[in-house]
Amino acid sequence: MDLTQLLPQTGSILFTLIAFLVAIIVIVTIHELGHYLIGRWCGIRAETFSVGFGPKIFGRTDKRGTHWQISAIPLGGYVKFAGDANAASMGHADGVARRRDTMLGAPLWARAATIAGGPLFNFILAIAIFAGIFMHEGTPVSPLTVQSVAPLPETVEGGLEPGDQILAIGGTEVPEDARAFYAMPRPAGDTLDYRVLRNGEEITVSAPPFNPPIVGAVNPNSAAMAAGLREGDVITAANGVAVSRFSELVDLVGASEGAPVDLTVWREGEGTRELTLTPRRTDVPGAGGSFETRWLIGIIAGDYFRPMTENPGPVEALGQAARQLDYVLRTSLSGLWQVVTGGISSCNLSGPVTIAETSGQVAAQGVSNFVWFLAIISAGIGLLNLLPVPVLDGGHLVFIAYEAVAGRQPSEGSLRVLTAIGLTLVMGLMVFALANDIFLCP
Repeated sequence: MDLTQLLPQTGSILFTLIAFLVAIIVIVTIHELGHYLIGRWCGIRAETFSVGFGPKIFGRTDKRGTHWQISAIPLGGYVKFAGDANAASMGHADGVARRRDTMLGAPLWARAATIAGGPLFNFILAIAIFAGIFMHEGTPVSPLTVQSVAPLPETVEGGLEPGDQILAIGGTEVPEDARAFYAMPRPAGDTLDYRVLRNGEEITVSAPPFNPPIVGAVNPNSAAMAAGLREGDVITAANGVAVSRFSELVDLVGASEGAPVDLTVWREGEGTRELTLTPRRTDVPGAGGSFETRWLIGIIAGDYFRPMTENPGPVEALGQAARQLDYVLRTSLSGLWQVVTGGISSCNLSGPVTIAETSGQVAAQGVSNFVWFLAIISAGIGLLNLLPVPVLDGGHLVFIAYEAVAGRQPSEGSLRVLTAIGLTLVMGLMVFALANDIFLCP
């Protein structure tokens, strides 16, 4: 169900704001909790743990002397450790001895672990979410068995039915491991012969290809989202050309090179409608960390039938989650490098406005989509914080590495200069991303 249909315009704005704040509060709180818990494990005492910035709304002090508080501006949070001069852990308070329970007096390994704890917990959150979703949604059972068939504007008599075990498609045998089904070659033809086992009898039926032009999902901040396309919609024609496969739609949209595309869309229970979408130039990940530019309307392919699934165990789900996190981190790092070197458009760098809009749109698509979005953002925040830039966690780790090699801390003058440079870089990046949101890449 699309919740945005139930909200007036002002309600949509409020819904977007709430979704954005939830995302920020959850991710930042987990990040700071990582600093706090690892720091406590390493023997470093935290004086303050704040959810949000600004004036305190509510707070209490625990038996360890840490003051937990909720502050008025819910756009972040912080942990202030003993001996820190400020909430950002920049510099050290005057007159504080180098006690073992302070950041200044703790061993290098303890300080490094405490600093790395924030990004580490962001990655743990991402893995936990990915694993939970994999366990909830499941993986195809073997042998490949039909659970449901997507509604189409024209049904093929004698097509697939729930419970069919699919043995071959278009003459190509289905792999014994059903999880390899999606890697099968796509046989040609507007209709295909499916050899199935039905009620204990092996028969051959004709049915649409298993990748018809069905909308499986709609990407946030896309032309499809703006036009009102929904999951389950079937695109029957593009620019007057009939399409029977999703790949044909991709080719027609790509050939437009950004010109408006007229779509004929069928929706179950509502019939056919005409929509005009303008594809957007998008840089998508390619092989080997590269990117390629395409013209896209922002939809993900759906399938003719949904296979029966089984829930993987925790170990298998965690393995899948770890691979998913690795993919997200490698793609994000490659994308950032490509933006910096000019390999792809700087419009790929989004700021708070786009993130807020995306939060609202993804939340409106359902809890599962929003939680998956949280995992992606959490992984990205963890990665960005590990960049070797002063004022970020990665910059602190560089200073600790210098101290380990040189046997002494960087001078106060060097720290001030490097911190000022780092702060300028971070603030400049934020301003540029905000400018992208509002002026350069609306």
